[in-house]
Amino acid sequence: MAPRSRLAPAERRDQLLEVGARLFAAKPYDEVLMEEVAERAGISRALLYRYFPGKRELFAAIYQQAADRLLDQVRIDPAFPVVEQIHAGLEAHFDYFVANRNTVLAANRVLAGDPVIQAIITDELAELRGRVLDATGLEDSARDMASAALMGWLVFVRVLCVEWLTHEAFSRTELREMCMGALLGALRPVVDLEALLG
Repeated sequence: MAPRSRLAPAERRDQLLEVGARLFAAKPYDEVLMEEVAERAGISRALLYRYFPGKRELFAAIYQQAADRLLDQVRIDPAFPVVEQIHAGLEAHFDYFVANRNTVLAANRVLAGDPVIQAIITDELAELRGRVLDATGLEDSARDMASAALMGWLVFVRVLCVEWLTHEAFSRTELREMCMGALLGALRPVVDLEALLG
């Protein structure tokens, strides 16, 4: 066990999230043990359980933090071509998925039925959809149609990324091209693509 150190509660929680994030990224979900998290953090299991009652709660907090960080990286500025910014947002997500393959697969496979994890994913998708919609400037029925198309596209991207991580049957470039092609196809009936492309 690492030497014990006294930290303020917020600092300790941040430390546990960091240690847990590294472990979940390095190992499949079922192989991560709370005892190992405690040992690497240099604390007792009892103290760890005061912060997180179980592995799912720890994982959910890590996944929420990751979603928040990804959303911070994916800002849509209406002054710039929306499609270029979506492209950059996809790349940020791909980078995270590659670096945290086990975490992403756990959230979308092992914990696919967990309501807390699914709520985090749903909230992230809804926020991304809202940002893109706001940047398009669409209103009324056109906005409603684009909203439905974007949500369908975001779910498609999520499923495709999980497939890519699981089977590696196509390249990252092919993944990106499929995602962008699907986006343009979904929006073509309701959006002026020339305007979106800048």
